[in-house]
Amino acid sequence: MGHRVNLIKAERVKVFPGHRNKTDAADAQAICEALMHPGTTFVAVKSIDQQSLDFLFDRRERLVHDRTEIVNQTRAFLAELGLVMPKGIQHFDTHFRALISEHRKEFNNRIQSVLTENFSEYTALCERIDSVTRQIEAEATCSDDCRRLMQVSGFGPLIAVALCAAIGNGLQFKNGRHLSAYLGLVPGEYSSGGKQRLLGITKRGNRRLRTLLVLAANALMMGLSRRKKGDDGQPLRPLNAMELWVTKLVERVGRFKAKVALANKLARIAWALIAKGEDFNASKAVCLATA
Repeated sequence: MGHRVNLIKAERVKVFPGHRNKTDAADAQAICEALMHPGTTFVAVKSIDQQSLDFLFDRRERLVHDRTEIVNQTRAFLAELGLVMPKGIQHFDTHFRALISEHRKEFNNRIQSVLTENFSEYTALCERIDSVTRQIEAEATCSDDCRRLMQVSGFGPLIAVALCAAIGNGLQFKNGRHLSAYLGLVPGEYSSGGKQRLLGITKRGNRRLRTLLVLAANALMMGLSRRKKGDDGQPLRPLNAMELWVTKLVERVGRFKAKVALANKLARIAWALIAKGEDFNASKAVCLATA
């Protein structure tokens, strides 16, 4: 009939009925009031490809969660028997096999059965996680946007595909700053009486993307700290503009604040690469982000 259909976030509409009873007429009036409000923004509709990638990530997260539960339960069983294992998935496989082979004679058949079944389930979950991860990595090689994102230090196939699946072409955001605000990587504010008071980051929006961006920032910073150095203590390869900016930021505000600031910058860089179709340029990225 010539109408353009837009989606309004439900939280935005819920504000307007006030203390009225919830009826169909009240809901319709609230939608109209929200639509006419100047601050109302609309939700971008995801394509089928974006939704399918989201489903793939949701499946991987569930499998990782199940694997973590199995590992924690097995470590707890062993701790009750006086056998302590180090934390971390990377240590579980080796230390579990070593402990079982060393103390097998101390366990009765029931304990051996429980531990063996838990380890079998852990192995099966690892294989399924690897299978889903390979599917995501295959998607990354087929997308031009993902290839551009993976030019950025700290960005791998997982975060590249997650960004493309979440924001599409990125044109629903006016600029990169709006994307970082959508992801909750900007400071909250509680100002009154002409006094501005900035708080910690808001942590609103897509939790998965925010977590991946912070992990990417952490990986980039760890790479800088582990860079090989010569006899004079200087890096063997000169730092590019972005790496130099990170180094100075860590010296000025500390590692933890610098990590969040870098995640914010990475979100803004990702928006520019996707929305504008540009290749990554470290010097240009720093100039844009600091402007």
